[in-house]
Parts: sequence; C-alpha cells; structure tokens
Amino acid sequence: MYERTGHRDRASREELVERITRVNRVGGIVEPIPGLHLNRVSRASERLHSVSMPSFCVVAQGSKEVSLGERSYRYDTEHYLLTTVELPITSCVVEASEERPYLSARVDLDPALVGSVMVEAGVPAPRSQTDAKAVVVSPLDADLLDAMLRLVRLIDSPAEARVLAPLVKREIVFRLLLGEQGNRLRHLPLLGGHSHRIAQAVERLRKDFHLPLRIDRIARELGMSTSGFHDHFKAITDMSPLQFQKQLRLREARRLMLGEHLDATSAGFRVGYNDASYFSRDYKKYFGTSPARDIERLRANIGGEVQEVQRSAV
Repeated sequence: MYERTGHRDRASREELVERITRVNRVGGIVEPIPGLHLNRVSRASERLHSVSMPSFCVVAQGSKEVSLGERSYRYDTEHYLLTTVELPITSCVVEASEERPYLSARVDLDPALVGSVMVEAGVPAPRSQTDAKAVVVSPLDADLLDAMLRLVRLIDSPAEARVLAPLVKREIVFRLLLGEQGNRLRHLPLLGGHSHRIAQAVERLRKDFHLPLRIDRIARELGMSTSGFHDHFKAITDMSPLQFQKQLRLREARRLMLGEHLDATSAGFRVGYNDASYFSRDYKKYFGTSPARDIERLRANIGGEVQEVQRSAV
C-alpha cells in the first residue's frame, strides 16, 4: 500500500513538473488561471523582500525558505506552505538550477471562500489564538497534491476551468481545513476572537506606518490591554508591533528611493524617521547593505530582482 502511494506521489510530482515547465518556459511568475500562480526560478537566489498573501503553495521541484520576523520556514516537494495574513517577509530559493529549476504552484486563499467552506462543512470558528500563526510549513499529503495537479491540468481546458476551477479550489480549502493546519486556516475568515482585532491592527499599521506608534492607544481602541495586544500580535505575526512597523517603513523607503529617486535622508523622513543615521543603521540591518549600495544593486538588476521585490513569493 505504501509503495503504491509513493508511486502515485512521484507520478503526480513528475506530471506537475512537466505541466509547470510547459506553461512557464521563460521564468518568473505567471497566472494562467485567476488565483493560480506558477513560479519558475533557474538558480538559487539571495534573500528577496516581498509581501505574503493568504495562499497555499506546493513545490513541484527544488526548495525555498521564507522568513517572518526571527523565524524561518523551509518547504520543498514534501511540504506545503500556508500563509494566512499579508505580512512583509523575506525569501530565497535554496535549490534550483538550469537543469532542475525551482517550480511551484500557489493558490490564493480568499477569506470569503474559506468561510463559505467552513460553514458548508460544519467546521467551527477557532476559539483561541493557539494556532493563529500567519506562516506555517506542513507535510504534503497525496490528496492535496492530487487536487493541485487537477487544478493545473485545467489550464489546458479554459472552458472547463471556468466551471471546475472554483470547485477544485473549494476542495483544496476543505482538505486544508481537515488537515494538520486546519486550525490555522480557520483564522483566515476572521469570524471572531482576537484574530479579527489583530487583523484590524495590521491594516492600521500598514496604512499609518509613517506615524508614531501608540500601542496603548491602538490596544484601547481594539478593546484589549496593552500587554494582551502585544502578546496576541506576536503570536500571529511572529513580530512585535514595533518590528512590524519598522519593516513597513524600511520597505516603503526602499520603494521611494528606487521608484521616485529619493535620496536616503528624504526617503527616511518620508516614512517617519527623524534621524538619518538611525534610518541608515536600520536599513543596513534589515537589507544587509547601505541604502545607496542597495538601490545601486537593484537598479543594476532592474529586470529581475526589482520586479520580485514587489510581488508575493511562492
């Protein structure tokens, strides 16, 4: 039985590799079906900065590592990646080459869809924050792999895809809800509890990242104690509110320098820094090099990494 299952998994992965390779011949990310993203990378990469989107990702070939806060998550052909909150992350392709490129398929997870499947399947909303982390890696079972493969197959049949793709996506959500990380996925629709409040806080910080951070005021407006807000925020995001705000500021400053040609001092001031040297220290600590050298490097690679900076990684 185990031998037959192993053979089935290998055959499914081989077919997934063939289909992704055929659809994505050039490299980068393509979206042949709305909400389905296929990624191809032909070499191991340095760490790139992007934003995680609520999604389910399967690797057909190679491996990748995602870091959120101080924690790193590596996933490969045996493990899937599940993300449930939009957060700034860093990622790098670990295993890839011209002969065996990194290949993956990612399905966007719509909170409304997850909520609908939960109601239909009678899955209750989460009662605690124990399993509310925004990023997790878990073993990939044959049924989830098979569902992803069937979704990718629909690329060849656009007429069928319009009808069947939404059904396969519902199946994927259903299997995730019943699987090892089901409790985490149940937080995505934000049906109640602290997850909803933390999501509100995340959205507020994303909107007002350039303003001074008043944790006590945010906590009070959300009906939480300051310590409770801090603890629940970190439980979900793996970062403190201050760390989260700092990453948002630094990423926006990078965008301003690259896209609007601002100098480091002006960009730092625009995103809320009052001290240029403090901004430069934070920038170098987060991106690994000074603002000037980082932007020079990005502009030298304008067709590749710059594009990747602004996209969700899979």
